[in-house]
Amino acid sequence: MPQYKAPLKDMQFVFNDVFKANQHYQQFAEGQEATPDVIDAILQECARFSEEVLAPLYQSGDHEGCKLVEGKVITPKGYKEAYQEYVAGGWQGLSHPQEYGGQGLPVSLGVLKSEMISTANWSWGMYPGLSLGAMNTIYLHGDEPQKQTYLTKLTEGSWTGTMCLTEPQCGTDLGQVKTKAEPIEGETEAAVYRITGTKIFISAGDHDMADNIIHIVLARLPDAPKGTRGISLFIVPKYLPDATGNAGEFNHVSVGSLEEKMGIKASATCVMNFDGSKGFLIGPANKGLQCMFTFMNTARIGTGLQGSCAAELSFQGALMYARDRLSMRSLSGKKAPDKVADPIIVHPDVRRMLLTQKAFAEGGRALIYYTALLADHLVHGKTEAEKAQADDTLGFITPIVKAFLTETGYEAANLGMQVYGGHGYIKEWGMEQIVRDTRIAMLYEGTTGIQALDLLGRKILLDKGAAFRRFSKELSSYTKGKSRFVTGKQRKHMKSMLSDLTWLNRQWSYVTLRVVFNSVRNRDEVGAASVDYLMYSGYIVLAYMWAMMAENAYEKLAEGVSDPEFYEAKIKTAEFYFARILPRTKSHYASMLSGSENLMSLDEAHFAF
Repeated sequence: MPQYKAPLKDMQFVFNDVFKANQHYQQFAEGQEATPDVIDAILQECARFSEEVLAPLYQSGDHEGCKLVEGKVITPKGYKEAYQEYVAGGWQGLSHPQEYGGQGLPVSLGVLKSEMISTANWSWGMYPGLSLGAMNTIYLHGDEPQKQTYLTKLTEGSWTGTMCLTEPQCGTDLGQVKTKAEPIEGETEAAVYRITGTKIFISAGDHDMADNIIHIVLARLPDAPKGTRGISLFIVPKYLPDATGNAGEFNHVSVGSLEEKMGIKASATCVMNFDGSKGFLIGPANKGLQCMFTFMNTARIGTGLQGSCAAELSFQGALMYARDRLSMRSLSGKKAPDKVADPIIVHPDVRRMLLTQKAFAEGGRALIYYTALLADHLVHGKTEAEKAQADDTLGFITPIVKAFLTETGYEAANLGMQVYGGHGYIKEWGMEQIVRDTRIAMLYEGTTGIQALDLLGRKILLDKGAAFRRFSKELSSYTKGKSRFVTGKQRKHMKSMLSDLTWLNRQWSYVTLRVVFNSVRNRDEVGAASVDYLMYSGYIVLAYMWAMMAENAYEKLAEGVSDPEFYEAKIKTAEFYFARILPRTKSHYASMLSGSENLMSLDEAHFAF
């Protein structure tokens, strides 16, 4: 079983050196406490918790799974105790406001915490992870009494949260939601309703780790408009708060069943029944979907993180195995003459797989951190213009983060299993679990196809390309040496990378215009091009991350460092990415411009005979 080791050196390199987080934090009053010493202490302690407490539960939790006993979900052995330690450490409220019991540290610091927890044990991490979305939704859309009642408990971690969207008849198409919200006759409290309906695929819908579970539920008011314009959002606690603010009366929220899944078996995925449960309207009536996007976007970035985490964990396991496993001799001559065979890491194809994993894991980490720092500007920006710009860029980059990183994370997980050969297929080695656990990431919070339509349909066509042009301008500024992230002292070593990025950035603009133009004549052109467009965009964005990391590594080497091997490895991996992975853009480019006819001309009756 891969033994997770938090890659603190790499995390600090990206966070502190590439993205200059210390300078970044000085812009925000709330971030003054995030000094280098504080950040290092937080990372060290979270690494200990992830390595020593969570990682040992990863495989055992998969074997044991969750159980439904007398209507209540029982989590695997050790999960509840780990959560109690997590709560005692104050981890849940790390990046949430002090006025509601949090520590008030920047959003981006919470992402570093989530990365370590999620890589060590994704199934366990989903329980507090779902709470973060509920916390953000209540903070942005709830009234003050709702914040005092629910946000304080969620922030301390004694209560957890969920997101309840999907129903048996609808997933992505939420306009079909049937769950009802009916006024309670004689109720003196404002905006209180009876919620009745069934939700499916509810992660962390029930468990034994916390005192109460707060469900954020989409439902329809009696005379609501049809479709998505008639959906409202409600807070529905499992137990109603009592006079002291603690969990009191049962609110008729029950578990219909536990889903039997391919992976993440230690994470409870529930069918939830709301049988006239009391629900409290959050946000304006019939504007629930807009409010829920706060939760959904939080979850989408978190899901993108899952792809990067899977790549990291699988890479760690594959690297360990490739160094130890002996098989055949190197084609260029013996590398371990004192052994019966050479370690498989000497073989070029094994190197291809390991370097692909490394490129996706470390490149994905950089992209996640880049996104997290944007979130800091959105939350803590000094002006509305700064917040709006961060929001636009986040809106553009989020579908890429979610879909591209989960697709490449799954590829990396499969490559890790392949490095092990037949042993990778056997449970005891742990690699097949990573593959199973990661597969869901391309499905939940919107499939890759849905993210692609969001990117091309909403963020490009409806936005008229404004956010895309802003990001393309940032990339152009970087390739011309004006980036705010790097000094450019060692740019002469990066001529080839910068040339490739410059060319691709121009091509990106051209192909965007072509697809938009084609869609005017035929709307199917958007759907036909969308996934290729997203993946094409993702490879370019990741190339941007790798160029920044390589340039920073060159600068560190020029300064003279005690560990040059680390920075040389960064440069070599960047060169591998540009030479071996970035050329994938060519096939996506050709595919997206091939048009929709090759997809739509075959009559559906002729698909099978």
